[in-house]
Amino acid sequence: MTTYDDRASLTDLTTTAERVRRSVEGVIEGKPEVVRLSLTVLLAEGHLLIEDVPGVGKTMLAKALARSIDCSVRRIQFTPDLLPSDITGVSIFDQQRRDFEFKPGAIFAQIVIGDEINRASPKTQSALLESMEERQVTVDGQTYELPDPFMVVATQNPVEMEGTYPLPEAQRDRFMARVSIGYPSAEAELQMLDVHGGPSPLDDLQPVAHAHDIVKLIEAVRTVHVAEAVRRYAVDLVSATRQHPDLRLGASPRATLHLLRAAKASAALSGRDYALPDDVQALAVAVLSHRLLPTAQAQLNRRTAEQVVTDIMQRTPVPTSGGGISAPAQPQPQPQHRPAGPVYGRQPGARRL
Repeated sequence: MTTYDDRASLTDLTTTAERVRRSVEGVIEGKPEVVRLSLTVLLAEGHLLIEDVPGVGKTMLAKALARSIDCSVRRIQFTPDLLPSDITGVSIFDQQRRDFEFKPGAIFAQIVIGDEINRASPKTQSALLESMEERQVTVDGQTYELPDPFMVVATQNPVEMEGTYPLPEAQRDRFMARVSIGYPSAEAELQMLDVHGGPSPLDDLQPVAHAHDIVKLIEAVRTVHVAEAVRRYAVDLVSATRQHPDLRLGASPRATLHLLRAAKASAALSGRDYALPDDVQALAVAVLSHRLLPTAQAQLNRRTAEQVVTDIMQRTPVPTSGGGISAPAQPQPQPQHRPAGPVYGRQPGARRL
């Protein structure tokens, strides 16, 4: 049940998220939907994969998001000679103490930027699996907790395949969403020349939110109500990917959970304490498409995973307002002149579509 304090937290969420959004958009011009998706993934406790051609601002987006929040930030340049211990850390024998001492790797930060993640070997990429899912690292039988909040923002170039390794399905499934920035419009590119023509705007970017603020906002997102009809709608979308003839690998149950969390974060960013089917639809392509593997025939027909998800959304029935899609109604005292029983009519505070 949503309390008054929870509603106040959602108000704080929209205010803080707006400050972060303006800060990031000061560096990334003309891409408000990309910035919003990045904030959605952050508040939904997920990880973001930025996939696009060179020079469109993939690393710039990751850096701008990290610098807008007063969190610890580490950047990892993935290369073929990168070792798993460079990411997770290593135990070194201390001569004075006569004991092994753990030296944390680059993964021990609140915002981890993985640049060109597909340039590392599969052995090194597997070092991220435990940390991205369980938010911990195990080295030499000892488990170390990662800081909170924790988010991996990875970039990769889908065009240049020389010296790269495709991301394994298990790792792609751990990214909550994939986003492509795309080329800017002519007006945005002209504005970019003015902003980036001199000193980099990243140099003057100051944090507009603190780590403990983000933790509180994440807790507020968890309180967002999701009606059973909306949950079933998300399950129907994901289940349809496992039966589609153009796909040889559908989305996992983890994808359903990520879609639900992202929908709750999107609703909170819109100032609502309940999720709608529109929140699920708006995020379905970004959350599901990178997990799907089209069949060989679909690839010959140039059918992309994004097109398949769009087709599934068009075929899946959308729940209506009659299905009880709203914020949970607050319990109301019974009138003195009416005998105990169900409260008739619409209760104050209940919101409908």
